[in-house]
Amino acid sequence: MGQYAYKSISELSQLIREKRLSPVELLEATIKRIETRNQETNSFVYLNFSEARERARQAEEMVMAGEKLGPLHGIPTAIKDLFDFKPGWPATYGGIPALKDHIADFYCVYAERMEKAGAIIVGKTNSPIMGFRGTCDNPLFGPTKNPFDVTKNSGGSSGGSAAAVADGLIPIAEGTDGGGSIRIPSAWCGTYGYQASYGRVPMVMRPNAFGGMSPFLYEGTITRTVEDAAIGMASLTGYDSRDPLSVNSKVDYMGALHKSMKGWKIAYSPDFDVYPVDERVKNVVKSAVQLFEDAGAHVEEVQFGIKRDQKELSDCWCRMMMTANIATFEILKQQGLDLLKNDRDDLPEEFTYWSEYVHHMKATDIINDQIIRTEIFDSIQKIFNEYDLIMTPTLACLPVDNADDGETKGPSHINGIEMNRLIGWCLTYFTNFTGHPSASIPAGLAGHLPVGMQIIGKRLADEDVFTASSIFEQLKPWKGTYEICNNRARVES
Repeated sequence: MGQYAYKSISELSQLIREKRLSPVELLEATIKRIETRNQETNSFVYLNFSEARERARQAEEMVMAGEKLGPLHGIPTAIKDLFDFKPGWPATYGGIPALKDHIADFYCVYAERMEKAGAIIVGKTNSPIMGFRGTCDNPLFGPTKNPFDVTKNSGGSSGGSAAAVADGLIPIAEGTDGGGSIRIPSAWCGTYGYQASYGRVPMVMRPNAFGGMSPFLYEGTITRTVEDAAIGMASLTGYDSRDPLSVNSKVDYMGALHKSMKGWKIAYSPDFDVYPVDERVKNVVKSAVQLFEDAGAHVEEVQFGIKRDQKELSDCWCRMMMTANIATFEILKQQGLDLLKNDRDDLPEEFTYWSEYVHHMKATDIINDQIIRTEIFDSIQKIFNEYDLIMTPTLACLPVDNADDGETKGPSHINGIEMNRLIGWCLTYFTNFTGHPSASIPAGLAGHLPVGMQIIGKRLADEDVFTASSIFEQLKPWKGTYEICNNRARVES
């Protein structure tokens, strides 16, 4: 991608509209950079350059003909290899070996709306099996490596997307989020990951149109700048009659970038009451959140009153998420692919454990999990009765080392406390319980590794999260941190 590698969407769009850069030229530069760099990070697991080249040629013709252009006209992007589809493209649901030749015949909302806005999808990015962990690794494709340190993991489940954006392969990529999968890899890869209020981005699911509710599942964007996220979300957000919970109201993402935070009250928690958090992470985020005082906001450390242990809460998430995954397996079973029966060895041990557990749950067990979920909702709503935003670390630890067996997981202990290695170290899944908008923003570095700060807004107050994100980016720009990725690449080459 050369001189275009780390340019923003707004910069690239201006060059295209002024006919100083053609969509074909931009795509060819993107292809060259992917071919050069992807082998280091394993961000992309499927590429379709022939289709992308045809779309780029058509995009160039539109520019030269003076036709009306979409907001993402000619901009390269990617979709995730999980619950994310484009007709004729493979769908391995996160690297399940038995599905290596499985082909989808329909669109996910991200692919559908991004192409409508003029973007060019170049391929699919890596993910863990069924998105059932906060790291990015699987037996079919292996781990996605962190562009800041390739011995470390990118985080998951949208790990391939975050690594591709951080490494300058593309300016925007799809993230999906069932427990933090947009925000987790954004925290470890130093990108800006946005998960909107539930209902802002349609979740079109069949045969169960209500399948994205427990926990809340999201589609969103991963970018290097807040403005790029605003551009992407403006195209992705909007009512869709196919989604029974789709919200029919507008969000002025771009306008939110220029608002003031003067007089706002920010509730800061270093640990959501119950998480053990690595001191290096805690120190970076504590310093970062205080910068909002310079913007006229008031920051106070708060207690949420959460009584349940973090391991009990993360186990609740595992049960909820496995229910959603079993629904997917039932659909595949109807297509003649009974993975739990015939391809059990392809699935991680923790996955089969929780699938069996959920199969034996009673109705009262499901009700009790919803009560746990309600307790988290109430604890967050109580804070929002007095404060405008909540800020926490995104994750409780720094990036972990990659495994060599397709089984990279999070830490077993933090500060001497036992963790659920799948999701227990992620302070993210609470908003998958509650539906509040949330972002992970680069808070700074611990040594050479990125640390994310989570910004949570009131329900449907997406603009507030963008305002705070934009102001923080101005107060503490992180654009220069991507030089670490470039320097690494130059040394290794």
